Amino acid sequence: MSAGRRTGAFPNVVRDVSKLNDMKNYMPSLNRKTRQRFDRIAPIFDLMEWPMERLFMGAWRKRALSELGNGRLLEVGVGTGKNMPLYPPGTTVSAVDISRKMLLRARRRVDRHHHGEIQLMMADVQALPFASGTFDQALATFTFCSVPDPVQGLCEVGRVVRPGGVIVMLEHMQPQSLWLGKLFDFLNPLVIRILGDNINRKTLENVQSAGLRIRRVIDVKGDIVRIIIATAGACEK
Repeated sequence: MSAGRRTGAFPNVVRDVSKLNDMKNYMPSLNRKTRQRFDRIAPIFDLMEWPMERLFMGAWRKRALSELGNGRLLEVGVGTGKNMPLYPPGTTVSAVDISRKMLLRARRRVDRHHHGEIQLMMADVQALPFASGTFDQALATFTFCSVPDPVQGLCEVGRVVRPGGVIVMLEHMQPQSLWLGKLFDFLNPLVIRILGDNINRKTLENVQSAGLRIRRVIDVKGDIVRIIIATAGACEK
């Protein structure tokens, strides 16, 4: 069943993001503090990241999305929609985010950059409103650094992707160097307050804890920024 035909099943489907109200009543598991942080920075988010996108993040995204194929795609943490120009042509996409204001900005990119079917939804990755095995593949770029319970979120992604389906992640994580790791631990509270991101997550361990099967890891910035290609497995959490 395509994402488009499932639209009527969920009260939090964003048919017209410009008319979206605060949907907290539909999303009891949503972490309100995380949502508020991203609502706060949404108006300046693209501006904040513009230099990094031009210098290196744009190339990292292109490399990560080159691992995607055809089939139904779920993007979690779509943000302002920076990945939309890189989606495989003609792909049917469901893209979710917890921030209403991020989705409002993503809406602007839909018509400009994507030629397939795309559905924007306000949803919590820790409790995705999809049946098991709905998608053929999933994508997350710099997402699980801000999910309150990353293992639960990864379990949910693994649940809604069909068995053996590809899950592509571009994530920053705590470096393996002892002194750099301690520095990231020290700076983490400040970064959370400003950007809402954790810079000391042990993402590879979290992926394995969620029962996903890691097929390949590509270091794009040492061991701090990595592309993880995994397949859906059984979560034992």
